[in-house]
Amino acid sequence: MKSADYLKQLRAKKAEQLEEELAALQKEQFNLRLQHATSQQSKTHLTGDVRKRIARIKTVLKQGQKGVKS
Repeated sequence: MKSADYLKQLRAKKAEQLEEELAALQKEQFNLRLQHATSQQSKTHLTGDVRKRIARIKTVLKQGQKGVKS
């Protein structure tokens, strides 16, 4: 999914939904780090993807708090 489409979907969601998705992504990030530490991770690119998705959600949440529209 392109990042512009993903951002549109995020901006359409409520803050509670974004926080739930953020919590799920943080759990996934922890699991990926654990797999990497135990040398069980086969898809190493997923770590960066999850990190970027977390950053995008945090950005949208922060913009919502400040009242920034885009």
